[in-house]
Amino acid sequence: MKKVLLVEDDTVLRESTAELLELSNYLVFTAPNGSAGVRLAMEQKPDVVVCDIMMPEMDGYAVLKALSGNEETRGIPFIFLSAKTERSDVRKGMELGADDYLTKPFEEAELIGAIESRIAKMAILRDMDEEAASEEAAEEVVSNLNELKNFIYDNGMDFEFSLGDAIYREGDNSNTVYLVLTGVVKTHKLDEQGKELITGIHRPDDFFGLTNFTRNIPYPEFATAMEDTRCVGINKTALKEVLQNNPELVLELMQLMSESLTEAREQLLQMAYGSVRKKTANTLLRFADKLQSNVKGPIHILRSDLAGVAGMATETLIRTLSSFKKEGLIDICDRDIRILDVEGLRNMS
Repeated sequence: MKKVLLVEDDTVLRESTAELLELSNYLVFTAPNGSAGVRLAMEQKPDVVVCDIMMPEMDGYAVLKALSGNEETRGIPFIFLSAKTERSDVRKGMELGADDYLTKPFEEAELIGAIESRIAKMAILRDMDEEAASEEAAEEVVSNLNELKNFIYDNGMDFEFSLGDAIYREGDNSNTVYLVLTGVVKTHKLDEQGKELITGIHRPDDFFGLTNFTRNIPYPEFATAMEDTRCVGINKTALKEVLQNNPELVLELMQLMSESLTEAREQLLQMAYGSVRKKTANTLLRFADKLQSNVKGPIHILRSDLAGVAGMATETLIRTLSSFKKEGLIDICDRDIRILDVEGLRNMS
């Protein structure tokens, strides 16, 4: 049973809200002021704290600061509960690190939704931490292209290029294979008249500089930064050793290298767009699953939280959600998101 700490100086509101939460299967601890709330939080380690702002002895801002400054309680989700509606008060609370806020009077569904989304977010982040720890503990095996990218990122050398910088030139020794981290890189050739032919556009998470691994042939084209770009590069000899120990990876890499330049360009552009859509869809489904309710029920969640779990900019996520809404995959009402087409999200490419 999940534990909720309710800090509220209004006796009637405190008792009625506690009863509401208990009926929703939460173990509720209550405190009449901020000082008592901090003590209870230290003792009980609740899964979420719901706290009024204006209270005697210690206001909600001070409670949040106290819990955020303690190693054992700093990660507990914190929801402000306040009758104050001025933007400055709301902004102050969020800048101090609050996860959400509710304005009194509030609806039962608003409170339950806010609590459930906080708990769901923490569960997802814990799962991600456990997965990362498991991967680090396991013996390093590079069996697919994604794992190869991780290997290059961990073992390669960082390079930074400004707009227009040459990363390598046609005829240079092909000693390095690159992975784009940020920015955009074009690979291109010049014909006999000096006209430029772009052979590829490489965005974050794309390889470039792949050449023959059995012979030390020079780069057959130029590579130039189209904007300020950061790459990680790995020596081709080190990469060859990885390929020799992972035959399945060799097959994937052969398939990638055998595609025509035109088809590769179109496919990689679609992947760059599709990856954002897939991450957004997976994150929505993950929250719905963690909430353990009807998957088509409303998800009360801040856009910044969705973006944080999905690992993308909030603006990018908002644009993607808007496109989902236009396609009939979801419905959006204020901060609530309702999934309309589960299969559509699961099959997102």
